[in-house]
Amino acid sequence: MTTSALPKTIQELSELLLNIAHGHSDIKLGPKARKAFMQILDLHKDPVLLSITTLANRLDINPSTITRLAKNLGYSGFGAFQEVILSDSLSSQFYSNHARTALASHDQPAHALVSTLCEENKANVDLFIQHLSAERFEQAVAMISSASRVYIYGIRQFHAFASFLTYGLRLIRTDVNILDASALGIAEELATLTENDLLICASCEPYSSQVVAVANAAQDINIPVLAITDNATSPLIPASQVGLFVPHESSFISNSITVFMLLAECLISSCAAARSDDSKKELELREAMIKRFNIEL
Repeated sequence: MTTSALPKTIQELSELLLNIAHGHSDIKLGPKARKAFMQILDLHKDPVLLSITTLANRLDINPSTITRLAKNLGYSGFGAFQEVILSDSLSSQFYSNHARTALASHDQPAHALVSTLCEENKANVDLFIQHLSAERFEQAVAMISSASRVYIYGIRQFHAFASFLTYGLRLIRTDVNILDASALGIAEELATLTENDLLICASCEPYSSQVVAVANAAQDINIPVLAITDNATSPLIPASQVGLFVPHESSFISNSITVFMLLAECLISSCAAARSDDSKKELELREAMIKRFNIEL
């Protein structure tokens, strides 16, 4: 790898990991080095990255393993690798730590909790915009727009995401469904999909094993998969053609899906713009039916 080709940002490092996972890179990493690479990217907001010794202790590996990883990626050593990891990562770390400390206080007023959650979500939106890959996003829009049928799969909290994305896409095109919406069987419905269709799978850490299994099964029968997840180390990535990453760190009692919903809006709007004439006709048909049934006051 030449110096000019070295990743200079966290986003580019994530892209590199994605390419390595899909076998699209000349760089080959052994199991230990690849695991370390994934873990380091997961820690990109953690002060433990300031020292190779503390980082090695956190990962339970030798510092030499991290140094070899950095050199295998094309860097002169850990220092050059560390500079990239820290270049845009610590700015949001302090807020998150302070937020957690504040929420630990039992006498915190309710309005302060509201303010904290809102500020955390604002920070996540900023991170989302900062790290969004325009290329991958455009690929995702193209996949959705060109697919004969689109199926969306998410469980638990991500069922809400799947429902919202399904509703929005149905406003502008037909043949968009939640996978196994009628509970007649995931296996049976998945078997009806073809390589001309698209399966969108959504999950973030801790990942739903069922969603990962469905994505892997789809890959095995050559169904294109779009992964909506949190980072390049997600188990959904190996089965996907394209992955979109969403930050979700907050003090909410479970995973925050605020920015995932924002991504859904972005996808819906972009798909509508990509096929504007067809979208306009579909919207007019739906508006006419809404008026016919007097659904809206």
